[in-house]
Amino acid sequence: MAVPNPILPGCFPDPSVCRVGAWHYLVTSTFELLPGMPVMRSRDLATWETIGHVLDRPGMVDLTGIRSSGGIFAPTIRHDGERFWIVTTLVDPDDAERGGTFVVTADDAAGPWSDPVWIDVAGIDPSLLFDDDGRVWMHGTRLVAEPEWHHQTEVWVRELEPESGRLVGDEHVVWTGAVRGAVWAEGPHLLRIDGTCYLLAAEGGTAFEHAVCIARAEHPTGPFVGSPANPVLTHRHLGHGADVQAVGHADLVQAPDGRWWAVLLGTRPYDGRRHPLGRETFLCPVEWQDGWPVFAPGVGRVPATVDLGVEPVPGVWQPDSRSAGVVAPGDPRWTAVRGFASAFATPLDDGWTLRTTGDALTDAGTPAFLGVRQQHRELDVEVVVERVDDGAASGLVIRQSEDDHVALLVERHGDGSLVRAVHRSAGAESELGTVAVPAGPTRLGVAARGDDYRLLVDGTALATVDARSLDTAASGGFLGVWIGIAAVGAAGAEARFGALDYRPADARAAASGSAGVAA
Repeated sequence: MAVPNPILPGCFPDPSVCRVGAWHYLVTSTFELLPGMPVMRSRDLATWETIGHVLDRPGMVDLTGIRSSGGIFAPTIRHDGERFWIVTTLVDPDDAERGGTFVVTADDAAGPWSDPVWIDVAGIDPSLLFDDDGRVWMHGTRLVAEPEWHHQTEVWVRELEPESGRLVGDEHVVWTGAVRGAVWAEGPHLLRIDGTCYLLAAEGGTAFEHAVCIARAEHPTGPFVGSPANPVLTHRHLGHGADVQAVGHADLVQAPDGRWWAVLLGTRPYDGRRHPLGRETFLCPVEWQDGWPVFAPGVGRVPATVDLGVEPVPGVWQPDSRSAGVVAPGDPRWTAVRGFASAFATPLDDGWTLRTTGDALTDAGTPAFLGVRQQHRELDVEVVVERVDDGAASGLVIRQSEDDHVALLVERHGDGSLVRAVHRSAGAESELGTVAVPAGPTRLGVAARGDDYRLLVDGTALATVDARSLDTAASGGFLGVWIGIAAVGAAGAEARFGALDYRPADARAAASGSAGVAA
């Protein structure tokens, strides 16, 4: 069966995958969003089910004050034959001394996951190799102390003592990239395949010049020899007219039928450069030839559709990319910012009651915001603000970061209400429009069409915003767009919302879950 790419549309960057028996397990970066690191499973590599989150309770990590696109970077998931392991990095871009690398484990990928065990090592993008001889090798990326060029990085390898969580033995620097002058040799994964140790890595940065490279050695500490075909996958040579760009940060997995696959990130630009949906997870076939992996053999680019060779597993529901309609409170797509929704949100039938926290949408705090990833370029999102207390404003928010977002908020004014549309861009706010409405429930909506978000009040357009102004190329950072509900104002004020309805504009994607992405 052919399935559309991406397999996980919307902001699911830096995918890592492993297989245990018939099941594949996958995790991605989540930055400042909580719960963090959704764990997904699939039998067919197309139909993914979120079975839990790694960071699902207070006290595991502290994201307080970390600005958008900081937080949880590039997790790796592995299985040692008995337990699942995830290793990742907490990054604070404003404080290099804060955060660091940690490991969590679980007997069941659905959780519960252990509290973090922190590893004393610098850098990002850690990974683990459970080698055939029982030894465990941790590896990751960091900036070179005395670089030959700007943003030169190196991949280090060192043995991990799994029970104590300590790195032991000598450290080995094994890679600085396949191309001299290439920035950010990152996202490394050591893989033992048919007796050979392979180092899969990205380079070129995570934007347009992104690429996948590979090297091999007899031992995890090297010396590594790069493939003569490096980079083994990139779209940078296709130019800005390519429908998929910035492919990289790959991980490899072998399916039960023996076929090999890569999961990797990529973007789908609106205009050749801007990609509000963020970095998404794609699937690419891999064949082995002459001891090296060939990505998308005979084609050389990530395919628009992938022939799995198997039928999708019946009865597995995919809540992250193939559902349309009401996003109920128990749906795993809901996320909050730097904290957990339980602190300010109470489910109410299919909707929510939100209590203002005192933090604004512009703060690097925990505002009363609950959102879901935008996963389709063209869609309709709608919610009814049923009630809002004096001194508060509540409504729909299109969020890229605290410095870049659009808010359509209802405020009480005398015997009626006022709806304001505000666009915050690079930290500066502009009012897009206001409209007075009667007291009582107010229906708010976002209609994404082409490059535009149309902001609707009771079915009438109040303002239009260029979606491209909210992507990372315009605002910086690593996130795609989230759309959700928010209540702001003095702490303790309440707002009541009906159900949030999320519907791809493409009727085929909304009808039965047969299509994962909009055109």
